[in-house]
Amino acid sequence: MKPNPLSNIVKDQKGGKNTGLYSVCSANRYVIEASILQALNDNSILCIEATSNQVDQFGGYTGMKPADFAAYVKTIAQELGFPAQNLILGGDHLGPNTWRKEKSDSAMRKACELMAAYAGAGFSKLHLDASMNCLDDSGEAPSPKAAAGRAAELCAAAEAAWDRSSATLPSYIVGTEVPTPGGTALGHGKIHITREADVAETVKELQNAFRRKGLQSAWDRVHAVVVQPGVEFGDASVDTYVPENAAGLKTFIENEPNLIFEAHSTDYQPGGALKELVRDHFAVLKVGPWLTFAFREALFSLEKIEAELFAGKSDKLSGLENELDSVMLKNPSYWKNYYSGTEDEVAHKRKYSYSDRCRYYWPLPELEQAISILLNNLSGANIPVQLIEQYLPEIADKAKIRPLPVGARALIHAKIMEVTSLYSKACGFSI
Repeated sequence: MKPNPLSNIVKDQKGGKNTGLYSVCSANRYVIEASILQALNDNSILCIEATSNQVDQFGGYTGMKPADFAAYVKTIAQELGFPAQNLILGGDHLGPNTWRKEKSDSAMRKACELMAAYAGAGFSKLHLDASMNCLDDSGEAPSPKAAAGRAAELCAAAEAAWDRSSATLPSYIVGTEVPTPGGTALGHGKIHITREADVAETVKELQNAFRRKGLQSAWDRVHAVVVQPGVEFGDASVDTYVPENAAGLKTFIENEPNLIFEAHSTDYQPGGALKELVRDHFAVLKVGPWLTFAFREALFSLEKIEAELFAGKSDKLSGLENELDSVMLKNPSYWKNYYSGTEDEVAHKRKYSYSDRCRYYWPLPELEQAISILLNNLSGANIPVQLIEQYLPEIADKAKIRPLPVGARALIHAKIMEVTSLYSKACGFSI
């Protein structure tokens, strides 16, 4: 067995190196392809994560179980020639979240089954998330001791189930101050930055809980703690990282020899802020909605190019933007509790909100068909560079120093890689 790559990140951080790992939280094929292409360019490792609401033992909202998601990602990696040994599969928010309206015994039984399914499918970065209340819990959240006990239960389930034929030992992420899976409803409000005293108590309770369950060897593979360093985003705003606000957390983790921090909701942070996060030991950077936001931007831009090239010349245009809004209106379950305002304001948010709730709709047959028509219409077209300059100017600008991507699919990848390249640079994978 070789150590998990996360252990190397910890060693580098403790040795004074500003290295990190970005984690791509998405099941979107184009996002996964672009992330793999970025890692191929960098000759780096790559972490792809599924969340507990996306993928679970019953299929989640993607219809995939953990083994299905693992096969899905590995197939894409193989098609693109990405080395299997450089791929890390992660599971995010693994715990009782999906079943929090049930009593704790029932919710935790299913949560342990979920954890076992992930570990058994070869996921080697596992987030033990017992931060949410179940039906019979009192207070706003479980106490640190109760949450730690549940996290240890989840870890025991993973240790019993992980694939011993894997070449990599599983690594664990812990912490109780974590964002809501899928995003915060109706805005994020004022940010509560984690206090060092609270994270110290969390770590102490977790270590004790692991010891009581005889999980000391697993505790040695707890590599990161999730905290809130002051980064978040709303529909139209981004709270940028301010190092001074997290100075206490930085000092705390520097005195923990085997731990670094994991930061969620780092989407839309400037490149400099991402570098500062890694420098200050928030060395695991989670990103998701920003990537599908870039995917949506690329599709909307390509549809405008399609209209320029084929208006009046084609029997069938994609109508993608209108089709997206149509399916979101027919099935508002993924956005109605997240967007507020006037009818016009909500219509704007459905398309352009940073929370990117439209990411849940791209797998629907109507949208897959619209994307297919769009790409087919553009596949045989020689897209004039002036249209790329007009609708995808950042990509056109980069073409002055490297070849312009050829074809609509390559332009989608390039748009998404505008985001992954920032994370690559922040983590020390590229210059």
